[in-house]
Amino acid sequence: MNVQSIKVELIEWVSSLQDEETIHYLKDLKDSKSSGKDWWKDLSEDQQHSICRGVEDCSEGRYLSNEEAKKKLGL
Repeated sequence: MNVQSIKVELIEWVSSLQDEETIHYLKDLKDSKSSGKDWWKDLSEDQQHSICRGVEDCSEGRYLSNEEAKKKLGL
């Protein structure tokens, strides 16, 4: 999956989010990136592991598009 496709997938996902906690978390993540703060150190080991596992899954092609996920969930 190329970077442009990932961006589109993320935009679709973020635009459909209803969970305010996740939205605020993403905002904090964006702000920490622009401030130069290393947000990775603020994550728990479980969160770091989940992110690494997700990156690995994407790299190995183990993911669904937004539309495929909606179909699988019956949405």
